[in-house]
Amino acid sequence: MPLDRLRRKLTKENLWIYILSLLMEGPQYAYTIPSEVERKFGWRPARITGYIVLKSLEAKGLVRMTEQMAETGKIRKYYEITEEGKRLMEQAKEFLRDTYYKLFGENI
Repeated sequence: MPLDRLRRKLTKENLWIYILSLLMEGPQYAYTIPSEVERKFGWRPARITGYIVLKSLEAKGLVRMTEQMAETGKIRKYYEITEEGKRLMEQAKEFLRDTYYKLFGENI
């Protein structure tokens, strides 16, 4: 169905924008990303897909990994958005806003 394809393209196939959106709120532990996507956006990506996308974003300089001491005393790797990642999110927002306007003739 066309709507199913649209949903897949705007969610699973563009996980990067959801991850960057979460990171705009603050650093995230990679393990929690799928559950946070589900909590905030209503769908759950595969855990391995989240790791793959995070590594890709890191390689492109859009996120950075930092190590922090967890409450358990273990060192955990957290990801945070970079300034370049924030600029990309602004560009994505403008693109989506413009696309919505062109499709529906309304501002969002």
